[in-house]
Amino acid sequence: MRVRAHILVSGRVQGVYYRSYAVDMARELGLTGWVRNRFDGRVEALVEGEEEAVRKMVEWCHKGSPSARVERVEVSWGEATGEFADFGIRRGE
Repeated sequence: MRVRAHILVSGRVQGVYYRSYAVDMARELGLTGWVRNRFDGRVEALVEGEEEAVRKMVEWCHKGSPSARVERVEVSWGEATGEFADFGIRRGE
């Protein structure tokens, strides 16, 4: 079953290549969607794909890039819409 996860990651997650590593992991898992820095210091991602792969991505978000220090991960689940063709970095919000 295809699902969607809206993910917010708090901690030291900007300026540590978190988004670049997230793109690599998402593509490796065959996911679509995006990741971006938020002005409040968090990283936000919208991820779609097979449920098992999305759950692996959420698990990865708790670790992040080697230099990241993740303090909190918030996840909202929903149905996949299929609106994304690939996974990439979006401009900050």
